[in-house]
Amino acid sequence: MTGVPASAAGGSGRPAPGGKLGAAAVNQASLWNIANILTMVRLLLVPGFVALMLADGGYDPAWRSLAWAAFAIAMITDLFDGHLARTYNLVTDFGKIADPIADKAIMGAALICLSSLGDLPWWVTGVILGRELGITLLRFLVIRFGVIPASRGGKMKTLAQGTAVGMYVLALTGPLATLRFWMMAVAVVLTVVTGLDYVRQAVVLRRQGLAERAAAKAEAEGAAVDTAGVGAGAGVAVVAEGVAGVSGTSGGAGSGVGAEEGGASEARGAHGGAKGAQTPERAAVAETGGTAGVAGARESARGEESER
Repeated sequence: MTGVPASAAGGSGRPAPGGKLGAAAVNQASLWNIANILTMVRLLLVPGFVALMLADGGYDPAWRSLAWAAFAIAMITDLFDGHLARTYNLVTDFGKIADPIADKAIMGAALICLSSLGDLPWWVTGVILGRELGITLLRFLVIRFGVIPASRGGKMKTLAQGTAVGMYVLALTGPLATLRFWMMAVAVVLTVVTGLDYVRQAVVLRRQGLAERAAAKAEAEGAAVDTAGVGAGAGVAVVAEGVAGVSGTSGGAGSGVGAEEGGASEARGAHGGAKGAQTPERAAVAETGGTAGVAGARESARGEESER
């Protein structure tokens, strides 16, 4: 009924009960599967139920019996479509949206019809519908923090509401009419109690969600601070390495200058040594020239004496 080919089911021709279908099978059964079909049938039953409930003024036992049959079918399909969707992995976005709408639609239509006919006080309809719509809205408000699970009390409330409303739809008299009154009283009490419990769960879920977000934010900020500290330390190390490199370069330049100055000094010393080596030679030449001059002067004096 889900249109899943044998290849998608592992070659056996049909999926094993409770087994998970493949991705292709889920895509093919995303809309036209048995669970969604039952949900759509329940939605289509709502206008039919209203028509049967109000037929012939709304007080004909025969039409009321047909209306009860439509209501009973809608409530029974509500039990089966969710079970089938979970068992055969047929949960879809359409089912998630349409299923609660169908539930509220059939119950709301029955309550409004009963109150409009004078069979049920309007305050009862207001309490039940107000609770259902309020809890649905509350679920959407806290869904970002988590999902409020369905409780056992909520299931008992649904059963009590369905039974009580069904008994009111039927044209009962005598002891059965008294019994349906007390059944509706139980349904109203369970509606209020479970509604308050859902509010409590929503408050707790929101607090937990906010606490977890705050903790995650603090952890993220701490990690950011640690990362910034590591980055700053790395920056200091890089600056220190740069300073050391500049110092090394300066030292190298100084060494080079010293080496150049040493070389110049050595050159000047060598030049001075060469000059010192040349000085004795010049002294010897000067001494020789002086001796020769003295000898020449003596010869001249002797020559003058001879002429005299």
